Amino acid sequence: MSFLESKCRSPGPQSLFIAKIFPLCYTGVMGKAFVFVNQKGGVGKTTSAVNLGAYLANAEKSVLLVDFDSQANLTSGVGLDKTTKPGVYELISGKAGLDQVIRNTSVPRLSVIPSGIDLSGAAVELIEQKDRDFFLKRALAPAKNRYDFILIDCPPSLGLLTLNGMAAADAVLIPMQCEYFAMEGLTLLLKTIKRIQKSINPRLSIGGIFFTMYDPRTRLAQDVVKQVSAYFKSAVFSTIIPRNVRLSEAPSYGMPISLYDPQCPGARAYRSLAQELIQRSTAGGSNGA
Repeated sequence: MSFLESKCRSPGPQSLFIAKIFPLCYTGVMGKAFVFVNQKGGVGKTTSAVNLGAYLANAEKSVLLVDFDSQANLTSGVGLDKTTKPGVYELISGKAGLDQVIRNTSVPRLSVIPSGIDLSGAAVELIEQKDRDFFLKRALAPAKNRYDFILIDCPPSLGLLTLNGMAAADAVLIPMQCEYFAMEGLTLLLKTIKRIQKSINPRLSIGGIFFTMYDPRTRLAQDVVKQVSAYFKSAVFSTIIPRNVRLSEAPSYGMPISLYDPQCPGARAYRSLAQELIQRSTAGGSNGA
């Protein structure tokens, strides 16, 4: 029995099996607002939001990036200062309107709502508020008619900010490292998505799972890709993002990889992933459960 089969068939810490949760989560429904979610840090979530957004824009789609993480790495990754105001905190708190917080980037058709350290206090401020899960959804509602894609980058946790992100989105994009413990986190994430579907966003679907930081030299990485793809089928994007030093360097220059080194393997992979997302969105998704 493979490690994935054991995870699917044996009780996990939450006593809930992936095999039982996944079909209820993956409805095959797509949309235009996507949230990148993974409670584990360092999986390439922000890197994927920036670079996927840039290549969607290069494909002549209008794209809005939403930095909903107080670390503001997405903000600096597109060349803006982390102290840029007003930003997403002012937007959800009602101190600024949508047009006041949207900034242009160096990529045509790619815009961003920046974040900053002020957002770190938002979870505390929202905790006692009525409809606390819907602040971002209400704030972004006017943007849905203005952009082809809205990409929301959330913190590496399943806290209140991430719940707001999932309430505002049509679908979840899950970046996944090719490692054993990634399955542990996926179990918890699928459980959370199911809860969100039942309570605050019944339209939320899984837009897809994609592998990041892939190293073909390791047997484990190959096995994870093979087994996860076999189990989750069409929910898994065929494009795999390789481990690539140029992808790590680009944010320090405030550039997406499409500007920093468009010929590197990481750039080619994100270009392909963007085309896959466009195709899935156009087709309306397919039920892979």
